[in-house]
Amino acid sequence: MSTLHRYKRVLVKLSGEVLAGSAQAGLDPETVKKVASEVVLAAESGVQIALVIGGGNIFRGGLGESLGMNRVTGDHMGMLATVINSLALADIISSMGLEAVVMTSFQMLTVAEYYTVRSAERHLDKGRIVIVAGGTGNPYFTTDTAATLRAVELKADLLMKATKVDGVYDKDPAKHADAKKIDKISYLDVIQKNLRVMDLTAVSLCMENSLPVRVFNLFRDKCIFQALTGEAGGTDIQ
Repeated sequence: MSTLHRYKRVLVKLSGEVLAGSAQAGLDPETVKKVASEVVLAAESGVQIALVIGGGNIFRGGLGESLGMNRVTGDHMGMLATVINSLALADIISSMGLEAVVMTSFQMLTVAEYYTVRSAERHLDKGRIVIVAGGTGNPYFTTDTAATLRAVELKADLLMKATKVDGVYDKDPAKHADAKKIDKISYLDVIQKNLRVMDLTAVSLCMENSLPVRVFNLFRDKCIFQALTGEAGGTDIQ
């Protein structure tokens, strides 16, 4: 049975790498269009959608450290990378007929709107896609933690974590042929088994706020819509 109408509002977390497609860096136009079309399809079903996107396809804070940069500088550069990705996705979504708004966790008023919970909620209630860029606005926090924080702030019914595989496995399926998919798991088991679905801060924040997480494969057709309805398999963390 479809579970779609259980959800009024969801937050989808995308890694920056998925927007690079097979190039593994930068933005692949066809991949960005594919992701945008999946967001539009899900939104047209009536659910309110917010997104948080990483910036790893452009720059990672850890890369800055390897180049001899201060960690804070590198993280700030990574936050700016998420703004680039968010602007690109928002523009393509808007070209498909559904309004998308980019909001940033630090002020960039000539580029995007400054994020506040009330403003984001107003946009969502008006049927707009809200893309929150810039991570938490602070160094040393991942975009997984930023996505969890925004989901809690916006009172999302579900945090959706998009990946390259069909859910959570007991070991890396790319390296182990005998890896087994897990359909349901608790937050505590994710932490204790060190499954690396999200960083520990994000998982702990989900657990403290009883925010359910659904991990799904972004590269299936109708992936977000089917993940909402439960048709896409995936893994539920709750």
